[in-house]
Amino acid sequence: MTAASSRAPLFAAGLVGLTGIALGAFGAHALKATLVERGMTAVWDSAVKYHLLHAVALLALAAWARADATGTSARLTAWTTRCWMGGVVLFSGSLYWLALGGPRWLGPVTPLGGVAFMAGWLLLAVAAMRKNG
Repeated sequence: MTAASSRAPLFAAGLVGLTGIALGAFGAHALKATLVERGMTAVWDSAVKYHLLHAVALLALAAWARADATGTSARLTAWTTRCWMGGVVLFSGSLYWLALGGPRWLGPVTPLGGVAFMAGWLLLAVAAMRKNG
């Protein structure tokens, strides 16, 4: 695998890390009173936790993709990145929106994000099993 094939997960890690830190700080400071009033601090915190956990996971995925000289898992790495990015948007994004008073129909979107996270982890496991060496 080339440096180019690790670029997408590395870019995603940077973007997800940046937005996770920003939203965590925003919730802890600018939105604190609103979240406390709505009783949604724990919901916001869960969104941030999964958001940032997957930023670190994407960073590790980028390092692993760069080290995988055989390229046998390039497509699986790309799909893992997509799944985790989708998970951040669907899972964390729906929780952020719900915490701020978004429509209740967003509730069913959250588990779809969880499924996207799990699919990404499954794809990573499959990529590891297919890796030569």
